[in-house]
Amino acid sequence: MPRTGWGPRHLIAKIDGTIAGIVPCYLKSHSRGEYVFDRGWAEAYERAGGSYYPKLQVSVPFTPATGPRLLIRNGFDRDNVASALARGLIALCDMSNASSAHVTFAREAEWRFLASHGFLQRTDQQFHWHNQGFATFDHFLATLNSRHRKSIKRERRDALAAGVTIHWLTGRDITEEVWDAFFDFYLETGSRKWGRPYLTREFFSLIGASMSRDVLLVMARRNQRWIAGAINFIGSDTLFGRNWGAIEHHPFLHFEVCYYQAIDFAIQHRLGYVEAGAQGEHKIARGYLPQTTYSAHYIADPGLRRALADYLKRERAHVAEAGRELAELGPFRKASEEAP
Repeated sequence: MPRTGWGPRHLIAKIDGTIAGIVPCYLKSHSRGEYVFDRGWAEAYERAGGSYYPKLQVSVPFTPATGPRLLIRNGFDRDNVASALARGLIALCDMSNASSAHVTFAREAEWRFLASHGFLQRTDQQFHWHNQGFATFDHFLATLNSRHRKSIKRERRDALAAGVTIHWLTGRDITEEVWDAFFDFYLETGSRKWGRPYLTREFFSLIGASMSRDVLLVMARRNQRWIAGAINFIGSDTLFGRNWGAIEHHPFLHFEVCYYQAIDFAIQHRLGYVEAGAQGEHKIARGYLPQTTYSAHYIADPGLRRALADYLKRERAHVAEAGRELAELGPFRKASEEAP
C-alpha cells in the first residue's frame, strides 16, 4: 500500500496494556480513492506556498460507504476513548508533518463529536434506494408516478433490445475468466474517467478468493461474450454498488446493470438498502433519494483552517438546501395520485 500512496498509520489507544480503541488511518501523498474531494483545497494551499501533502486519511480505501471510524472496544468508556483517539489524530498529524487529518464517511454522531474537538464539519450527498418491504420490482414500480414508471419500463426494455442478457454471479460462479472480463470493463471505463485506472487485476482475484460470497457481479452478455458488468458488495442489510464498465455501449445498459438489477437483487434477498456509490443526481429518477454524508477535517495551518471553516459553512447550507429540493423531485407518487 505505501507504494500506491496509502501508507498505514493506524492509531491505537491502550488502557492498562489492553487495546481500547483503533482508528484506521493512512498517510497519503495524493487524494485519489477517497470520494470526498479536496483537490481544490490542496491547489489553493500550494498556490499560497504551503504543502498539502502528506495528509492523514481515516477511511476505508476506495469505499464511499458510511460506517464507524473511531472503533471502540465494548466495556470501555466510549467518550473517554473517543476523546483520546481524536486528540491522538491531531498529535499524529503534527508528528507526521501532515497538513491535515480527514475522517470521511463517518456517522453523524462521530461527525458532531469530532467537531467538539476542533475538526471542521463537511457534508455531501449520495443517493440511496430504500426497500419499503417490496415483494417484487413491479411492486416497487407501483409506488412511482406514471411518468417515471413508464420511463423505467422503457429503459429496461431498450437496454436488452440488442439481445443482451443479464446474469447475477456470486461465490463459485465468479471464475478467473469472469474476473478477466470484468477487469477489461474496469480498464475501459477507468481510462476514460480517470486517465489511469487504480486497481490491479490481482486485486479482483484476491477479493474473489477471500470474500466471493459477499461479491455480486451483475454481468451483461451478448453474442456469447461478456460485454459489461458492475461489481457490488453484499452487506448485512445493504447492497453496495461500486465499479462499472463496458466494452459495448447500448442505450440504458448502465442504468439496467447498475441500478435496476441492484434493486431487483435487494428485493429478492430482502436487503433494506442499495448504496450505488458516490454522486449522480440522475439516480433520483430511478428511485434513489438523497442521503447526507458526513466528514470531519482537522487542518493544522490556522490560516487555511479559517478559510475552509468559512467555505464549509456555506457549503453545508447549499448541500442541505439542494437535498430538500432534490427530494421533492423524487419519482414517487404523491398522496393525491392514483395507483396504476
